[in-house]
Amino acid sequence: MRASGRGVGLMYNPAAPQFLRAHPDAVDYVEVTSDMFWTDHGPRADVRFVYLESWIDTLEWVASRWPLAAHNVGLSIGSAGGLDEAYVAHLASWLRRYPFAWHSDHLSYATVRGAAGADQSVGIAAPLPFDHEVLDLVVERARHVQAVTGLPFLLENGVYYVAMPEQELEEQAFLNQLAARSSCNLLLDIHNLYVNARNHGFDPFAFLDRLNLDRVHEIHVAGGTVFDGMYTDSHSGPCPEIVWELLEHALPRLTKLRGITFEFHDSYFPRFGNEGILEQLGRARTILGRSDAAAAA
Repeated sequence: MRASGRGVGLMYNPAAPQFLRAHPDAVDYVEVTSDMFWTDHGPRADVRFVYLESWIDTLEWVASRWPLAAHNVGLSIGSAGGLDEAYVAHLASWLRRYPFAWHSDHLSYATVRGAAGADQSVGIAAPLPFDHEVLDLVVERARHVQAVTGLPFLLENGVYYVAMPEQELEEQAFLNQLAARSSCNLLLDIHNLYVNARNHGFDPFAFLDRLNLDRVHEIHVAGGTVFDGMYTDSHSGPCPEIVWELLEHALPRLTKLRGITFEFHDSYFPRFGNEGILEQLGRARTILGRSDAAAAA
């Protein structure tokens, strides 16, 4: 990490080792999606979680060289059927296995209960309605996850492609109350914010001005693509210029920020290449350095 305690990181994917071997000094930490490293056979299996040993070997190499953060996808904190306690316990064990600095998941749900009573994955991080009942539910579960895992826990603002009508709270108010009441911090995905602003026609800078940014522990930046007239969070290339502008706008108020993480999908790596990733990491580092210098002046 930098002297300020803030750094620039890369989200791990199957293409990341090639980049990291070629440019080990380009990142201050590596963020890994924990669920990539095991197979979850489901709650009814005799042995539910089975580690993928070849992937574990690569992670051991990464952990020996860079600080780690964890970004998870299997918590489904907003599921109506309740929190998956076996998953939480497994996650806590995993987080003790490596020196993770913090862990995060999505403010969403990914599991629903089918007609036969079995839980099923919907295959995406589905958005939650911003109402008081959901807020109460997520606050209680975030407190529980934080207590069981014993690490700083972050929740990430999500993408929604269809706006839910008649919501009780604006997204900023929901996030502000969630952080204040649960003591969890926020993972602010600036690209997710831009996706929503572009598709639904609101001002992302005004959104940031109404968000309590001193609860933001980590930033995600990424690129996207247009599909059938809609801008998507595809992680398929360099960040749009407005993402960097939003980052620069937010940084003076990000008093607890620990890291800025660049995300890209490994399928894009042949076109992106090492130089493309280096450029994005360098851009983040330059903006962060300007902010640190201004704060120290």
